[in-house]
Amino acid sequence: MNLNPATDLSFTRTLDAPRSVLWECWTTPKHIMNFFMPKPHSLDACEIDLRVGGKFNTVMNVDGKQIENKGVYLEIVDGERLVFTDGYSEGWAPAPDPFMTAIVVFKDDGNGGTIYTAIARHRSPEARQTHEDMGFFGGWGTVATQLEEYAQSLAKQ
Repeated sequence: MNLNPATDLSFTRTLDAPRSVLWECWTTPKHIMNFFMPKPHSLDACEIDLRVGGKFNTVMNVDGKQIENKGVYLEIVDGERLVFTDGYSEGWAPAPDPFMTAIVVFKDDGNGGTIYTAIARHRSPEARQTHEDMGFFGGWGTVATQLEEYAQSLAKQ
């Protein structure tokens, strides 16, 4: 994939958890509730219809303020790649002010862990900069750490 540094943000980290467990975490509402928002923020609700065009709706709680985000899946490669956007909601209804398209990629690292890549693609350099200023690297990095810890707790069960 060719990334555009003017509009895309990305980071890659190796997580000490199996790819299959990370995939389950990202595709199951009861699991995603446990890592999706950097603490102390939280996810108050999540609806997933895991198919292209299926909904990926969340309600985020940031400092007591609920933020509803409706989106759809654009691409699903089982166990390997999720692409979702808030540019549309279920039924392909265009969003009035879309923020980003997210791409999450999972690859085996050869040692039982997973090479985890998170990409946020934006419609403009200004939107990208806004996301970076909001704390993309710290926030998504914290989420990756929370995901790793949560996935490890599931793998032990």
